[in-house]
Amino acid sequence: MNFQRPLARTLVTDRSTPFIIDLGVAACALAIFFAIVSTGVYWFQKPIPVVPISSSIGALPLYAFYSIVRMTIAYFLSLAFAVTYGYIAAYNARVEPWMVAVLDILQSIPVLSFLPPVVLAMVSLIPGHQLGIEMAVILLIFTGQVWNLAFSFYSSLKTIPREMLEASRIYRYSGWQRFWQLEMPFSTIGLVWNSVVSVAGGWFALIFCETFTMGDRNFQLPGLGSYIQTATYAGNVRALLAGIATVILIVVATDQLVWRPLIAWSDKFKFEQVESADQVTSPILELLRRSKICQTLPGRIWDRVEEPVYRRLAKSEECRVVKPLDETKSGKVSPLLWMLALAGAMAVCWAAVQAVLMLRDVTFADLRLLLAGAGATFLRVNVALLLSAAWTIPVGVSIGLNPKVARVVQPIAQILASVPATAFFPILLMGLVKIGGGLGIGAVALMLLGTQWYILFNVIAGAMSIPSDLREVASLYHFTRWQRWIKLILPGIFPYLITGMVTASGGAWNASVMAEYSHVKGQTLSTIGLGAQIDAATDSGRFSMLLLATIFISLMVVTMNRLVWRRLYHLAETRFKLDG
Repeated sequence: MNFQRPLARTLVTDRSTPFIIDLGVAACALAIFFAIVSTGVYWFQKPIPVVPISSSIGALPLYAFYSIVRMTIAYFLSLAFAVTYGYIAAYNARVEPWMVAVLDILQSIPVLSFLPPVVLAMVSLIPGHQLGIEMAVILLIFTGQVWNLAFSFYSSLKTIPREMLEASRIYRYSGWQRFWQLEMPFSTIGLVWNSVVSVAGGWFALIFCETFTMGDRNFQLPGLGSYIQTATYAGNVRALLAGIATVILIVVATDQLVWRPLIAWSDKFKFEQVESADQVTSPILELLRRSKICQTLPGRIWDRVEEPVYRRLAKSEECRVVKPLDETKSGKVSPLLWMLALAGAMAVCWAAVQAVLMLRDVTFADLRLLLAGAGATFLRVNVALLLSAAWTIPVGVSIGLNPKVARVVQPIAQILASVPATAFFPILLMGLVKIGGGLGIGAVALMLLGTQWYILFNVIAGAMSIPSDLREVASLYHFTRWQRWIKLILPGIFPYLITGMVTASGGAWNASVMAEYSHVKGQTLSTIGLGAQIDAATDSGRFSMLLLATIFISLMVVTMNRLVWRRLYHLAETRFKLDG
């Protein structure tokens, strides 16, 4: 039974409710201000690389606060980067293949491969303050969130219906207007659903990066990740369960206070000519809409920013001239761009020479071990990918198309997906230790935890974006279940499915680090694989092995990109693009 709509109506009909809501909004604003001040005081104190982690449950609220701050900053950095990167890649044909290839490689490289250069660079750039270490961890969390969002935004831009782009030119939209009134609205559903799984990826990186060893140097910051890792290493089941329960509590609160209102809000951006009879609702969103502060203050600020910009752009030559859709820009490349390209090429060549010199101490035995590990991890990644797709496609379609199923399954799926896979890893690893099992086959199960949600939430977003009028046409013509899947559902979700498969592949490669090598109760569990080699190389400070393992991953990702993903992306942009 659905209790959301009656609850929302009950809360918004009382005359005193707007005043109470405004008080709540003001209290939240004061809490955010206090959090900013407290964080600033902590960050600008003297650096403490190794902060003692208390196993007391009473320390969890403070640790949770620090972790939430890192996650929030990393998410907004990821969103800004994803929108900028995806926009440039989608509308610049010359650099698009290179940018997509780089994105494929970066989202597949495990977090530990970024760890040494990021940490050393940030500590050197901001010496004398805790901020340097904190920014290093935030950037590492950023690497666990950003690639999925970038792929989602890029894919959405490439599948905007042609008639919508033509309309934007007919109405003489400037680039700014087209971005805010066409491109961002069309991409919103995918961005919101991918934000859920990206934040889960951020939790994965956070729990793995708040405590780490790099050669002879140790880094340990206060947070839920360090608390859970410390409890796991010590075999403290009570503290481990308390830490996981805290993560789940934060995830549930985030789902109810952030994701459900955003999903309900993003439903209005569905591209359809007939309004759907099933509307997604959220009591929190209804309450915020009744707040006088939320109604007036953002609008006034936005009007003062938006109107002058639109007025200025309306006078530009670009807005007065209607350009053909297929018109391509021709002209000489700016000398400044040539100079930047030359400087970039020189920097790349210098870095490549330094990398080759670093690989001199790699022996033939090391190379043979890495080749065997590459084959083993490649097989595990693809098995995890296929197993994930086998159940997420039908479940995701059911959630996206059936409101009754969505009301029951969607909240559960959001909560499970938002709980980081690394929170479940210690429990599974302890189980493997007790039964005397290894990580050979168990690593696939561990990878599934870091893979399946990328596909599920992209499929849900794709199913929700299928226009209601097309679904009604399928019903009017009495399509069979097979015809609905072949003619409507699979073509409708195909661009989202490919995005999910690509990002899930990257999630599996990232999960391989913890799935193939872990510390539990003072023991080291490992199996043959590139993830295990990366983790072992980081622990021992063998940067040459770390670099070579990362190169192997990059080569395999580029090969898969050329042979599989780029062709499927092209198919999504041409045959399965929703045009009128």
